[in-house]
Amino acid sequence: MYDVAALGELLIDFTPSGQSAAGMRLFEQNPGGAPANALAALTKLGMKTAFLGKVGDDMHGAFLKETLEAAGIDTQGLVVDPEVFTTLAFVSLNPQGERQFSFARKPGADTCLKPEEVNLEVLKESRIFHVGSLSLTDEPCRSATVFALEQSRKLGKIISYDPNYRALLWKSRESAMEGMRSVLSFVDVMKISDEETGLLTDHEKPEEAAEALLERGISLVAVTLGKEGAYVRTREGGAVVAGFQSQVADTTGAGDSFWGGFLYQLAKSGKVPAEVTLEEAKAFARFGNAVASLCVEKRGGIPAMPSMEQVEERLGR
Repeated sequence: MYDVAALGELLIDFTPSGQSAAGMRLFEQNPGGAPANALAALTKLGMKTAFLGKVGDDMHGAFLKETLEAAGIDTQGLVVDPEVFTTLAFVSLNPQGERQFSFARKPGADTCLKPEEVNLEVLKESRIFHVGSLSLTDEPCRSATVFALEQSRKLGKIISYDPNYRALLWKSRESAMEGMRSVLSFVDVMKISDEETGLLTDHEKPEEAAEALLERGISLVAVTLGKEGAYVRTREGGAVVAGFQSQVADTTGAGDSFWGGFLYQLAKSGKVPAEVTLEEAKAFARFGNAVASLCVEKRGGIPAMPSMEQVEERLGR
């Protein structure tokens, strides 16, 4: 059995890494993709995980497959396709470590996963199934994502969702709102950022957005608030959980690592999201905040995920 399986984008983040002797900007090849980042966090903490998606049969696809396997993530659901090229993202960082993106994805391999290529055995053997929204931007991966959600619902799996909005990958803000909201009826537990509240609901304030999502049938919601931590809400109410101080080097994977930590605690609890109390949700978020505070102190996504020992130390245990 897998604790968590995730479907979505797996790509290369080329992040700035100084200048060459000729004064040209250098880029570092970092493995990434939000669902893969979350799985990397979970696996580093001791969970058994599996990835479903597609890469090209090229040097970047081989590197990504090797990276997942080295991280301990099962890749039997990863399709290697010689007809498409692995998706690339070029990242620039401002002095605060915040990111801007330029994507090579027209199409990228991650958008080309077909419903019939979804590994149903992985879904059957997983307790939690996690998706993002970048697999909803284009066909055929949109249909593959919906198919996987439908199958997971039939199988009685816990469904997790992190929209992870990237404006450049949607035709318009309106299409993003429609696409990202289209799968809410499947979701049991969900994470959004404070910048995504108005996209997923008709409310900008985290508290109101979280309440609106619960009214849609989602049992457990977390809204990340950057360095301020996170707001969590259950049927019992909501609360802000303070973050930890960090020496920020790169915010890549911050939200993904938070969600990896949160899902780790959910999986460890043995509960379904509807059974989680507010006090338990606060503890899940505090753990996730600790994971994220460590992730941002290193460069890249997957390579920056912390160990349980590091998280325990950050928590002061």
